[in-house]
Amino acid sequence: MGRIFEKRKHSIFKTAAQNSKLYSKYSKQLYMAAKNGVPDPEANPVLRSFVEKAKRENVPSHVIEKAIQKAAGTGGQDFQPVRYEGFGPGGALVIVDCLTDNNTRTISDIRSCFTKAGAKLAANGSVVMSFDHMAVLSFKDDNEEKVLEAMFAADVAVEEVESKDGTITIFAPPAEFYKAKKVLLETFPGVELEFQEITFLPQATKMLSGEDLALFEKFLGMLNECDDVQEIYHNVSLP
Repeated sequence: MGRIFEKRKHSIFKTAAQNSKLYSKYSKQLYMAAKNGVPDPEANPVLRSFVEKAKRENVPSHVIEKAIQKAAGTGGQDFQPVRYEGFGPGGALVIVDCLTDNNTRTISDIRSCFTKAGAKLAANGSVVMSFDHMAVLSFKDDNEEKVLEAMFAADVAVEEVESKDGTITIFAPPAEFYKAKKVLLETFPGVELEFQEITFLPQATKMLSGEDLALFEKFLGMLNECDDVQEIYHNVSLP
């Protein structure tokens, strides 16, 4: 029993740690969305989007409600968004988005991850220029013409609509995200969006192998363990 119990105990602790990181991430995002707008998801589309995303990742309701209630009060923490760019193992391009209440701590943590992986931080703007900042929405359907007609009728500035293997993906400027999503939900009642993000898409992907790939995956793991890290974007095609 001993060895089996030890394995299960390790799994439980690992899951608890992952959940703690996930809850902390969404607590900050929900807090900032509510603080910068109104603490009501129905009247705040940014907050509503984060609530929906948190629920999809099984964040408990009490965690979501606590973050929103905290933002509704006076005072509270003041998180600031900060972005770091750099070159990871094998020359990978990396963007790290954080929310922090202590810039000194955050840059120290991020720099430590880069140093341990033999990676290098870069000047702001030197990496992000190799990515496209896009709103991306994806769902199961094949009626591309209907999507295009609905978007044009609502004056949504869509960059591209891709139909592949029974899935339609819409690419639009970030500012059009909520408008495009609203049009989709009205045009296709009951549709389930498989992907709905404002994200960075690499203009070209990079393949890594051997030691470079192993080190890059370890590097991602170290970044994900940093409490202030919210999102990591890169151009590596992972297996």
